[in-house]
Amino acid sequence: MKTIDITSNEAGGRLDKFLFHVLPKAGKSFVYKMLRKKNITLNGKKADGSVILNEGDCVRLFFSDETFKKFSVGEGTAAGFGTVAHDDIIPIYEDDNILILNKPRGIESQSSSHIKASLNEQMLSYLYEKGEVTDESLGIYKPSVVNRLDTNTSGIVLCAKTPAASRSLSSMLKDRTLQKYYLCIVEGIVSSEDKISGWLLKENKSNKVKVFRDKCPGAKRIETAYRPLKTSENHTMLEVELITGKSHQIRAHLASIGHPICGDVKYGASKYGLNGQILCAYRVVFPDLKGVLSYLSNMEITADLSAEFIKFQSSVGL
Repeated sequence: MKTIDITSNEAGGRLDKFLFHVLPKAGKSFVYKMLRKKNITLNGKKADGSVILNEGDCVRLFFSDETFKKFSVGEGTAAGFGTVAHDDIIPIYEDDNILILNKPRGIESQSSSHIKASLNEQMLSYLYEKGEVTDESLGIYKPSVVNRLDTNTSGIVLCAKTPAASRSLSSMLKDRTLQKYYLCIVEGIVSSEDKISGWLLKENKSNKVKVFRDKCPGAKRIETAYRPLKTSENHTMLEVELITGKSHQIRAHLASIGHPICGDVKYGASKYGLNGQILCAYRVVFPDLKGVLSYLSNMEITADLSAEFIKFQSSVGL
């Protein structure tokens, strides 16, 4: 039998979602079956998966050690993170609940290949070195990045250390209450601020998106606001507010109005000898918050621009 006492970190979430974290290798149907058969109980009683957990609750799993190991993260997993270098980890802000990083260009937010460790993998290595990720902690929750940036976009990535922080951050992103601002340098002169909207359709085969003025089948509505900060002879530095948050939204939306981001050859810009777009997620502003992250209410976090961004900015007279 495995007994888990619910702390403030897990409180506030559904029982079934908590169990999916504890038993990531078990299917959802298995978890619900175990609840129905009282092989998993809450405070000694049969419980529905939708019940909300409270601090001090006791979850018991009447499994053999072999069964629990089969469906849980497994022993030795935490030590494996110690073999991953975390040279790309640049903390901007950190506390017991969250970690905010400044992602360099050229690294994936989450792994889709094995060429180089992703930011998520390096983040776990960083927390393992600090003693914050252990086999025991992984049995309940695995810290993760909450928002993603394109490989060649730099800037702010939010990471949740606890289930409660993950729920809060994910809710902010879903409800669009977290204000997200980007800096970029585009081709051409943008003389005034504006808010533009459209419909974005992703082409999975080409890993590219198209923007349409009118709604079309499969497309998702997007909104992007921007204001010019500096202009030179042929370029403009923009501050962009991402109102919706779709894949490649800023890149494709600006290109659709004739101002592709410098270096973004995928969306029609010149290469300029760069390895990708000059785009940085440089600022976030938290909303009024309640609960575990209430202390972050109205806090503003800003990331430093990369050396490549600053060098290119200077080269085009901005």
